[in-house]
Amino acid sequence: MILFFMFAFLAVMFFIGLWSARLTQRAEGGFLEEYFLGGRGMGGFILAMTLTTTYISAGSFLAGPGVAYSMGLGWVLLAMTQLSVGYLVLAVLGKRFAIVGRKINAVTVVDFLQQRYRSKAVVILASLGIIAFFTAAVSVQFIGGARLFESVTGYSYRLALLIFAGVVVLYVTLGGFRAVVFTDTVQGVVMFCGTAMLLVAVFLHGGGVHNVMLKLKEIDPSLITPFGPDRFITIPWIMSFWVLVGFGVIGLPQVAVRGMAYKNTKAMHQAMVIGTIFTGFLMLGMHLIGAVGQALLPDIEAADTVIPELTKLTMAPWLAGIFLSAPLAAIMSTISSQLLVLSSAITKDLYLNYINPEADENFIRRLGMIVTGISGIVVFVLALDPPDFLVWLNLFALAGMETTFLWPTLLGLYWRRANAPGAIASIIVGVSTYIAFNSYWPRPFGTHTIIVPLVLALLAFVVASYLTPPPAPETIRRFWGK
Repeated sequence: MILFFMFAFLAVMFFIGLWSARLTQRAEGGFLEEYFLGGRGMGGFILAMTLTTTYISAGSFLAGPGVAYSMGLGWVLLAMTQLSVGYLVLAVLGKRFAIVGRKINAVTVVDFLQQRYRSKAVVILASLGIIAFFTAAVSVQFIGGARLFESVTGYSYRLALLIFAGVVVLYVTLGGFRAVVFTDTVQGVVMFCGTAMLLVAVFLHGGGVHNVMLKLKEIDPSLITPFGPDRFITIPWIMSFWVLVGFGVIGLPQVAVRGMAYKNTKAMHQAMVIGTIFTGFLMLGMHLIGAVGQALLPDIEAADTVIPELTKLTMAPWLAGIFLSAPLAAIMSTISSQLLVLSSAITKDLYLNYINPEADENFIRRLGMIVTGISGIVVFVLALDPPDFLVWLNLFALAGMETTFLWPTLLGLYWRRANAPGAIASIIVGVSTYIAFNSYWPRPFGTHTIIVPLVLALLAFVVASYLTPPPAPETIRRFWGK
């Protein structure tokens, strides 16, 4: 029954991809806008679903609960720093990003950077950042999906990876952005219902909240404190997570591009409310389930499998099959968005801008699909040899993208003095110092690695912008009017 429901879910996602491909081909807009932005026509509920499910991934349904299993309730507190993700992205970027995106006909975040800074170096650095960090990020999702399949079905890891990756790559390649937002909506509903069912099932199986907490205290009293074993979670660490998985998410291209794609202001406001509620419930529910997992299953070998193992323990097989589609949904929705951003960086931002600007639409259509498919195959190969703990690779890719895009996007949108030398300095300083700190000083002053590199990147941006000529008056008029 578990296998039946999981394969049925994969089949539904695949056929949504085929249906979306037909809509994309029949759409009146140009291929690039349809394939990568869905014609900029998302309503409030769909925007909320695609925004939050794009962000919520294997990190939230497998890796995060896996760390909560080891760290206890302190990691649940840490995970709740992600509550404001959807609200922040739409509140900070939302209306202005949509207006500017339509005005300059931007399809991707790198499109915006190109038009704003008029610099080949900015576009190439940003595109290389996408290719490097998104390759790592998508591999995390492939590994998470394969481990979920492996845990539930008993298949070998590589066979599970082949089945899972094959379906996702096919439906994204065929359907583009419309396939992503439609499947995100279905997946979001499944994730919400599945989390609610498992949360109730786990506490019922454990004899209620009080009994579960007593068992955790018997195992290790630090599991029910805000700081976890060996006081790993410190106050500076918690505060820095508000940047990493809160404010910094504004800089993620796959999330930021949603700010270009909604229909109108009403849809944006609806999405801010729905997305905040949706994100808060999923983050609290999944990480709390992982944290109390030790009380029910104290001897799990791989902590990343705590969610599927608890599901099989506490639910009837048919219900477990429905629920296990939830983490599968989270992973698939994130992969689909990341693959599209990776594909657009190569197809639109590099090839069409700098290699063959005169390419016709039919060729670009074929190239976009081919690049999406090849990108998925490359990441599949990289995922064949997975690391032991997914969460750290996931956070590495997340922080790398933020150091690349946060300041060029945010300051380019709101600061008139921001110029190309500032953006270049920000990307180079941010990425290089992040890699250096991650290798040699991973917790500077007790914070997460990303804090100091982001501060240095901001300083580099401001100093370089003031030491060099301002943007051309034409650029200022185009983005701000008179």
